[in-house]
Parts: sequence; C-alpha cells; structure tokens
Amino acid sequence: MDTLQSAQSSFAGVGGLGIFTRSWRPVSEAPRAVVVISHGFSAHSGQYDWAARQLAAVGLAVHALDHRGRGRSDGERFYVEKHTDYVSDLKTFIDAVKLQDPGLPVFLLGHSAGGVLACVYALEHQSSIDGLICESFAFRLPAPALALNVIKGLSRIAPRARVLRLKLDHFSRDPVVVEELKRDPLIADEVQPTNTVAEMVSADERLEREFQRIVLPVLIMHGTADRVTLPGGSQIFYDKVGSRDRTLKLYDGHYHDLLADFGREQVIADIQAWIGVRIALPATRVAAYA
Repeated sequence: MDTLQSAQSSFAGVGGLGIFTRSWRPVSEAPRAVVVISHGFSAHSGQYDWAARQLAAVGLAVHALDHRGRGRSDGERFYVEKHTDYVSDLKTFIDAVKLQDPGLPVFLLGHSAGGVLACVYALEHQSSIDGLICESFAFRLPAPALALNVIKGLSRIAPRARVLRLKLDHFSRDPVVVEELKRDPLIADEVQPTNTVAEMVSADERLEREFQRIVLPVLIMHGTADRVTLPGGSQIFYDKVGSRDRTLKLYDGHYHDLLADFGREQVIADIQAWIGVRIALPATRVAAYA
C-alpha cells in the first residue's frame, strides 16, 4: 500500500504564465508541517522526487514548483526579466499551499540559485514561513567579480546572449545521477542568458546588504567540494544572518547537489531532524526570534 500521494498541478504566475507544480503528501496521517522546494539552475521539481518522498515519510507535505522558463513551466527558456518575477511566483505558490493546510508550520527549502530566491522571499515575507533551509547556496560563485560585472553590463545590450553553462559532472559524485542529468530533456542544452545571470547577481548584492534582516530559523548546508557554488558563500550567510536560531552544516567532500550525491541519506536525515525539532517547539514564528 502506497504511503504517500503525489500530484501535479499548475497556477498562473506573473504575466499569466503557467507555473507547473508537484506535491507529495502522506496518506496514513495528517501532515505535521509543510515543505516548499525552490530548485536551482539545471534543475526542476521532478528531480526532488526522492527527497520529497523521504520528507513525506516522516509526515511532511511537500510542494515544489518549476520556476518560470524551466522544467514544465511556461516562459522563454531559462530567461527571466526580473528575479522578482521568480520571487512573486514563489509567493503565489506558498500562499496557495498554505490554504491547503491552514495553520501548519511552513519551511522553505532552496537549492543553489533557488536558495537565493528563497532568501529574497524570506526578506519580504518572513511572517509567512517558519524556517528557511538553504542548500548549496549560490551566493559566491567560482567566477571573478570582474566577469560578473561584465555580464551585468552585457545584459543591457544583449540580454538574451547565452553565457553560463553549468557542468553537470560537478553536481554529483554518483555517475548514475550525472548520466540521468545529461539525459534529462528538461535541462538539455541549458545555458543561462546574460539577463538571468545579471538578475541573480543583483539578488545576491541585495542579500549581502540585508542578510541581518533575516531573523527566522535558518539551516545552511553546503558540500566542501562544491565547484558550482562556493561553500564560503554559505559561511558568509551564516556569519551575517540576523537569526539567533541558525545552523551551518558542511559536508566533507560532497558536491553541489547534496540531495543527489553520495551521502544524501545523511543530508535528508539532517533536514528531517532540524524540521522535527522546530515543529515540536511551542512557537517558532519569526516573532519569537526577532
């Protein structure tokens, strides 16, 4: 007998674009909390099936979206006009998810660039969620600041020029996972346009100025061998965030996608345990940490 129920749906995002979503829910008990997943680049919601099933197995309702222009969502492939469009879609999604399970604690899990979007969301809507999990946070990249500034300048004259292709071999040490990524038609030939990269750089610049405004419970996770995003960026986030309840976990030798790398069982167990402690507390809303 299946212990969870999975479903697919969609909603209208900014400009009326169709945003594709997935959900996983326990069927043997009412969920104890909600987890919303915000994926990164060269990714989509379908890649989180294993992680979502592990979370649902401990009584959590899990929801994930495909960001605009990615996965099975509508929109120009991999292009975004403003990073705030991603964040606005995320807000619409979280608002809808909360209506399904009113009163339950809500945790937002963001991976890589999706972690940047999750942090911007948290800056603007902290009272709407009970905790933030950033995995392989894309705050510091293995690219010179000068190169990123050049991309920002180029975005003004050639916003759709393709400039950044992530190396899928750097996502996981598991060759089976890497081969699946390379065969995935939803991320095939994914190269980020200048405007998309520039918008994410702008989001990171805002976060650097405003990290201290984030005061809700935060779990920050990074692999020490990540070559897509730098673990030093997660350390800066940990050092600057305003949260009193903050945790940094570094996984020795792990690659970029912690939930698809060798050792993912420990990573998901750490997430389950961190959420479990906080939903057992009598009050975890942001007001308790301000």
